[in-house]
Formats: sequence, C-alpha cells, structure tokens
Amino acid sequence: MKTILFISNGHGEDLNGSTVLAALRDRRPDWQLLAAPLVGEGQAYRKWAVPVVTATRKMPSGGFIYMDNRQLWQDLRAGLLTQTWQQMQALRCQKVDGVVAVGDAVAIAGALLTGAPFVSFLVSLSARYTGRLQLPFPALSLLRHRRCRRILTRDAFTARLLQEQHYPAEFAGYPILDLLQVDRPTLQKPGDRPLVALLPGSRLPEAARNFTLLLQMVTQVQPPTSFFAAPVPALYAQLPAIAPDWDWDGQTLRRERYEIHCPRQAFAEILTQCDVAVGMAGTAIEQAVGLGKPVLQIPGEGPQFTYRFAEAQMRLLGPSVQTIGTGPATPATLALAAQRLVDILGDRDYLAQCPQWGAESVGTPGGTQRIVDRLVSVL
Repeated sequence: MKTILFISNGHGEDLNGSTVLAALRDRRPDWQLLAAPLVGEGQAYRKWAVPVVTATRKMPSGGFIYMDNRQLWQDLRAGLLTQTWQQMQALRCQKVDGVVAVGDAVAIAGALLTGAPFVSFLVSLSARYTGRLQLPFPALSLLRHRRCRRILTRDAFTARLLQEQHYPAEFAGYPILDLLQVDRPTLQKPGDRPLVALLPGSRLPEAARNFTLLLQMVTQVQPPTSFFAAPVPALYAQLPAIAPDWDWDGQTLRRERYEIHCPRQAFAEILTQCDVAVGMAGTAIEQAVGLGKPVLQIPGEGPQFTYRFAEAQMRLLGPSVQTIGTGPATPATLALAAQRLVDILGDRDYLAQCPQWGAESVGTPGGTQRIVDRLVSVL
C-alpha cells in the first residue's frame, strides 16, 4: 500500500486536487490518500472524508493576497506567518511515498519538505498570461529537483515551453471540466430566447455584492432574454435582502418584465445550456470558457474579482472573455455591459469561434482520468 499526499495552496487548487484525489481513490482503493490544503479550510477535501494533515484556517483575504497588499497585511495580522510555519513543520514530518503538489512554488516547496518524489500540477501558473515562460521564483528552480517526477500544466502552451527547456512537462487536461457532467437534465430552456448565465462567485460577502450588480445590469437588457443563476447555498438565504425590489418565490426573482431563474443544484446544467455567461468569478468562468461559451466580465470591489483579476483572466483565457470597465462597476459600466451582452448574442461569427478558443485555453473533458494515469505510472 502506498501513501500519497496532496498539497494545494488555493481554492481552485483544492478543487482540482480533490477532484483528482477522488478519481485516484476509485482507481487505487488500496492506497492511503492524505491532504494538506494550505489556504482556507480545505472543504473540497473534507467533503470526501480525506484526512487533513495540516492546520487549516480561513484568512481575511480569502486567499487572494496577490491582488491587494492590504489583504496581505490583514492576513499577517491574523497569524498567516505562524500558520504557514506550522504547516511547513507538519509537512516535514510526513512519511509518504509520493506527493501531488497542486499550485505554485509554495506547494512545490511543501512537497520537497516531505523528502518524497512528487508530481507538480501547475494549476495557477501559465505562460498564457504573458506569452512566454515567466514562472515566479523559485518555481522553475524547484522543478529541476531530482525528486520531481512529472510536471502537469493547466494548458498546452505552458507545457510546450517547459518541454523546450527540458522539463518533464505535459498537458493532460484540466479537471474542473469533468465536474460539469449532467446525468439527468431537468432545466427547461424557455422558448427560443437566449439563455444567459449569471455567475456572482461563491465566497460571501463578495458574492452578495456581485449579485446586486448583476441584478442592476439585467434590468437594462432590452430584448427578451432568459437569465439563470446558480447561487451557492449560503447566498440563497440572502436573496430577499439582496433584491428587495424583486419578488422572490424560492425559485425565481421577478421584477416587471424581468425574471431570473435560480434553480437549486443546477450549476452544471445552467453553464452547459447557456449561450453567454456574465461572470464575476474565477473557476466558474474558466469552466464556461472550456465549454465554448463567451463570457462577459464585470469587475467588482473584490477582494477577488477586481479589474486586476479580470484583466489577468482575459489574458489567460483568450478572446472568449471580455471585460467591461477598468474599475469597480458603476451605473455607466452596467449599462455598457447590458449593451455588450446584446451585441455578443447577435454576433454569430464570434459565438462560433468560442469553442475553439476554449479548447486552446482550457482543454477538453477527461483530464481527471488522464492525470490519474500519470500519477499511477510515476509515483
């Protein structure tokens, strides 16, 4: 029996790591699998009842310190350095046969501390941001270590550039696309009207502020359009307060001639069936692009979905993603977003190109099993 440790340092990293872990457990039930989520509380792993070997704690920034130095200061005051030290010490004590490091240099450094061979999955690093291989120090040096058995990237372009520098890199796929399987479709698309998905994000209270902005945009869209949203469970309870001028019956928000359908546990269906997504999120927008959908981004106040985040996401995901405004949304920004949404829905050539752009930037479904194949062969 082997013991494999998954180390991840971020919310998206936890999601990808836990998805691969669950598939690896199905493939090799005789292996013991452990998790070390370094950011947040590690709920993505805990829901699979995976033993967590490091201390976890939710920090004020929510893990987005790279977007705002003020968020870093709040985390430092909340004990970030002490927690990081404790986590690194815990990793040093682990006796494992292999490690899967999901994230950037922090996860890789954690893998090296265990003394075990490791596979690096560079979920948060990509050459698509700048058009060249520009990974932060000391990631490239750490990946040269003799215990690094394989480097898995989040896109083919980054893998190709790493291979040119003789790193053992490849692109096997992006697991988040495998989370969108719909076994029993229940969503009924109203008539022949286009379906627009509203993606406010998942972390409160930011998601509540984002949803308020999306509501304002909806009321400025002129042609008949079907709006669907899939708020996280904690956001459902706040909808009456977030939308006091709307009627809410537990399933649909209504105001004059506008409706926003909010079916529960229908995120995958909404994203699969939508024609366009209007988003203020991270992973959900990547998933939409991977499905070949165009995405319209509206920056908010943060701490995650600021203009800086949105602009970086455009560079990462390519022409499928457009951003309105260069700062927190204003009434003028929302009016412009409403018009741009109508323009996108009417641009058949643009809509037709989005599936190709999505495949280039995010890949195709099936990546989870391909990654598991690599892990079983090298660890």
